[in-house]
Amino acid sequence: FSAATDAAYKKLVRAAKVPGFRPGKVPRKIYEQQYGTSRIVDQALEELVPEKYSQAIGEFKLEPIARPQMQLMPEEDGAPLRFRAVVSVRPAIDVKDYAGIEIEAQPAAATDEEVDRALESMRKEAATLVPVDRPVQLGDTVTLDYEGKVDGEPFEGGTATGEQTEVDESRFVPGFAAGIVGMSAGETKDVAVTFPADYGAAELAGKDAVFTMTVHEIKEPELPPLDDTFAARVSKAETLDGLRAEVRARLDAGIVQRGRRQSIEQLFAKLLETHEVPLPQVMVEREIDTLINDSKQYVARYGTSWDDYLTGVGKTEATFRSEFEAEAQKRVKTTLIIEAIAEA
Repeated sequence: FSAATDAAYKKLVRAAKVPGFRPGKVPRKIYEQQYGTSRIVDQALEELVPEKYSQAIGEFKLEPIARPQMQLMPEEDGAPLRFRAVVSVRPAIDVKDYAGIEIEAQPAAATDEEVDRALESMRKEAATLVPVDRPVQLGDTVTLDYEGKVDGEPFEGGTATGEQTEVDESRFVPGFAAGIVGMSAGETKDVAVTFPADYGAAELAGKDAVFTMTVHEIKEPELPPLDDTFAARVSKAETLDGLRAEVRARLDAGIVQRGRRQSIEQLFAKLLETHEVPLPQVMVEREIDTLINDSKQYVARYGTSWDDYLTGVGKTEATFRSEFEAEAQKRVKTTLIIEAIAEA
């Protein structure tokens, strides 16, 4: 400490301005009278404590995972200066039973049925919409106007004019598409629906609404025949067999990738079951920060501010932090186990 205060004085005196002395030439006693001894002590500790802390970390072979909390201990006559550092460290994990873990085998190739479904989906994407003179059926594409009201009042996003949309229950609030089915071109009708309790717009969640709809035009998809001409139209293949081979190769690649991901998830789940890991809260909080930041970036990609999103879903950031706690603990625990296995 004595050497550190000498070094601190020599560093500080360079910038000292005391009448009658050139910069860097002020005697120490004069400097202390002018600026106080505490500046020298503070500068010495600023240089000395990190160095000694680092030495102690190495001596005790610790792995800090956060900045330490420093405390200067009371001085004792004749004893050297002491400080206490309290720091979170990486927990020691006794890894066991990590070899020979059995997990379920995953499919490595697409089935004929999956290939057929993919080809059928491609036919639907290439379909031509043809006007029909009949009532609306599921799967049709209709042009319609609608106005939605809750308690007799229109709400934001509940009105459209001349909108062309596919009549598919999965695309709308439950009951909306079913209400269109059976209508004819030129017909107007009121359809009652109830927004789901977990609906994205909190002000509409669980509310009853009435949509006044008018259908203007009804079209049905006309699918192209599944032949060589279709294959050449939608791909680089010249034949249907060639297209089928392309589709199978693409599906196989996706299945292998998903299977690997599912195998890894199974493996991690088994490791989590067989290992008790003390979780440093600082690591959990950092992981929650990561999850929050990921959510903010996801929301920003859709042009919405984080505050507006929180208002829309009726939650606070503190609520999200609480909800992310379990996932953060799982991630941290998994990471610590995998690192311990790698070290072992």
